[in-house]
Amino acid sequence: MVWATLCCMALLASNRLSAQTDADIDSIRNRLLRDILAQEIRPSSVHVWVGDQRPDGGWPGIDYVDTSRTGFQHRIHLERLLGLAIAFRKPGSPYRGDARVLRAAARAVDHWVRNDYICQNWWWNEIGTPDLMIRSLLALDDALDPPLREAAFRIARRASLDSGFGARPGGDLIKMAGLLGAQGLYRRDAATVERVIRVMAGEIHTTEGRGLKPDMSFHHRTDKVISTLSYGLAYPQTFSYWATLIKGTRFRFPDSAMHLLVDFFLDGVCKSMAFARVPDIAARNRDLSRQGDLRPFTDAIASRLAAVTDHRKPELRMVAEIQRGTRKPELTWNTYFPYSEYATHQRPGWYASVRMHSARQEQNVEYPYNEEGLKMHHLPDGASYTQTTGREYLDIAPVWDWQKIPGTTVLQRDVHPDWREIQKKGRSSFVGAVSDGRYGAVAMHLKSVHDPLEARKAWFFFDDEYVCLGAGIHTASGLPIATTVEQCLQLGPVEVGQQGRITRLKDGRHSLQEVEWIRHGNLLYSFPDKARVQVQTGKATGTWRSINHQDWATDGIVQRDVVKVWFQDKEPVNDGYAYVVTPLLLGRQAGPLRSMYDSSVRILRNDTAVQAVEHGRLGILQVVFHESAELRTGRHVVAVDRPCMVMLREGDGRDGTTVAVSDPLRKPGIVAIRIDGRQREMALPTGTGAGTTTRTRF
Repeated sequence: MVWATLCCMALLASNRLSAQTDADIDSIRNRLLRDILAQEIRPSSVHVWVGDQRPDGGWPGIDYVDTSRTGFQHRIHLERLLGLAIAFRKPGSPYRGDARVLRAAARAVDHWVRNDYICQNWWWNEIGTPDLMIRSLLALDDALDPPLREAAFRIARRASLDSGFGARPGGDLIKMAGLLGAQGLYRRDAATVERVIRVMAGEIHTTEGRGLKPDMSFHHRTDKVISTLSYGLAYPQTFSYWATLIKGTRFRFPDSAMHLLVDFFLDGVCKSMAFARVPDIAARNRDLSRQGDLRPFTDAIASRLAAVTDHRKPELRMVAEIQRGTRKPELTWNTYFPYSEYATHQRPGWYASVRMHSARQEQNVEYPYNEEGLKMHHLPDGASYTQTTGREYLDIAPVWDWQKIPGTTVLQRDVHPDWREIQKKGRSSFVGAVSDGRYGAVAMHLKSVHDPLEARKAWFFFDDEYVCLGAGIHTASGLPIATTVEQCLQLGPVEVGQQGRITRLKDGRHSLQEVEWIRHGNLLYSFPDKARVQVQTGKATGTWRSINHQDWATDGIVQRDVVKVWFQDKEPVNDGYAYVVTPLLLGRQAGPLRSMYDSSVRILRNDTAVQAVEHGRLGILQVVFHESAELRTGRHVVAVDRPCMVMLREGDGRDGTTVAVSDPLRKPGIVAIRIDGRQREMALPTGTGAGTTTRTRF
């Protein structure tokens, strides 16, 4: 028995020695520690933390009682613990090796271990707290007494792949894997690191459930709501970081996983950002109610990926340069994500997007979890945004009129509906787009999930402008309806063209008649039918607390200069609208006597059966057929036998006409299309391709 015990002890000692002398593990561990210590900690803050700490290891001013979803100031305790650990370990720190700092850090760890604070939000228990704890342990390492290290490590181990909410498939699982990897490195456990690499690689695949979709958008939950720039971002963030950590060691990710991850980053994440740099407001959910949510991305992910793979390396380097600000974003695309009912359109000088919802989604928008995003009711109701600077919507959320989100058609109520009523099942099936990758049109039959309101809405995208049409707008509610052209930060004067005159508007609300165009900043909004338009400029006020109940969000008044442009009607019956958005990037100046968008852009029809726009100079015709119908353009006669979307693009005479067709209803079968007497039957994509575009030549 004694001999067996001695053998077991020798084996354990041998394993421990082997782990301690694993050069690859030591290399990865040192890289992780280097990154942890790279965080800047102010010496003055360390001085205060050490001086103010109570004998029990806590700090005054932190609410240690409130463990609710909207509170949990305990995070401040953990952040200070990490700051102390970094100050103690970091080379060049004035507190490196300081016994007072070590005692303060040890007391902070002991305080947490003794009280073992559990938040009502599982995320803190399984991700937030373990993350801060394991980083603190890595920084302090063996400076802590072994019993205290072990007790703290048990808390860090709550980030587990074997149990808890975070272990489910989706955006949190890969974060959990990263935390488990940090635990393995702390223990110098190669088997755990190997497991983490396998788990991360296994998560990089397309699915019909939670996770990465075949169209390169991302769904964190089964509600089928886009979360590419929130939970989806954890994939390239965590994966690329670990790829750099393990580079040059025996550990590696399979090429297949690496390639798909790069594809997701370039074709999903980057195409959900203006200029591949600024997060698109249309791709956000409750994140919008957090300060700084729309700040530009850094080049961290792109640079890491470019350093570890050759797959699409030139594109990764280009994106990294754009995100660093050392290269102009000479980008062009038109992309539709059918799984998420979301479209983006990029040109070198401008970006636009549309977000919709449909009956195919389990819910219209993300639920306001943890009481964040309390006014998102109409966020996916055909919202359309235009950016030329990337600053148009930065931190506008607390002062936004959430019943006038750009692009939407919404009933105007005196009181905003309760935040618990935000998430509802979509009602419309006719939602989709037709696209050839460069040009495209987007359409939805809006059936409001909140109000008795319907409208047929469409957007037509070209090189220098896009056209917005609405038809069949009606309600029996007795309330006014607003279709919002724009609501963004005011970045300059607002000018209006009416009957050959130009007027610069003063701050305030203006009810304008016979409006030909409105100019603000780099954008011109033209009204082909000389519209009746409402405009409001100047100060808008609000609070972060009105949209977010987390403890940081206060009732302090926030002010922003905002410009708001909208159409408003009371009890419309079969009403409509038309406007053209033109970025003024080519030296074009607003003038009273000529059209400010390309004169070859013609709105051919805008009714409940057909919405169609022709761009003569580009040789493009885009048509939304809400039903089987015929369209006569003067140059062509186009007819279809079922609802669909069609785009004709004329060649140079040798290539003929390219015809692109899609089905917003996502029904299998054939669409018979007749152009100038010639008919062709086109099979519509099914399965994972449902809702995508099929093309042929006539």
